[in-house]
Amino acid sequence: MRLPRSLSGWTMAVFGLLAVALGVVGLVSPDTMLALLGFEVLRVRDPGDHTKVYLAASSMAAVNMGVYYLLAAAADYRPFFLWTVPFRLLTFAVFTLLVVTGAAPARFVGVGIWEGIGAVVTGAALWWERGRPDAA
Repeated sequence: MRLPRSLSGWTMAVFGLLAVALGVVGLVSPDTMLALLGFEVLRVRDPGDHTKVYLAASSMAAVNMGVYYLLAAAADYRPFFLWTVPFRLLTFAVFTLLVVTGAAPARFVGVGIWEGIGAVVTGAALWWERGRPDAA
């Protein structure tokens, strides 16, 4: 796989690597991921509690999304980079709202902050690159 050729590509690659890594953690050790996010880790779950199934699905989605980001970074596909910015900002808003309303534990705000900072950094890199002679 190629290394990113632009600053915006590097922001996507870093986000992609983190998404893959955290997705793998969620698949391999769901209790570790629950603890990282600030959720209670139960020794025994009630019948019908599908927390770990949902976590596995979310973790697999994170792995897939991370791979998409890495592939887009390798191809320096800047339209994709731009498409992610508003949706990552929306994710920041929704995840932060979940914490503010008490629906999620306080530590979960880290996911929202990660998305928000990533969106702002990618957006800033795209803005900086626009009109530059080396920009595709």
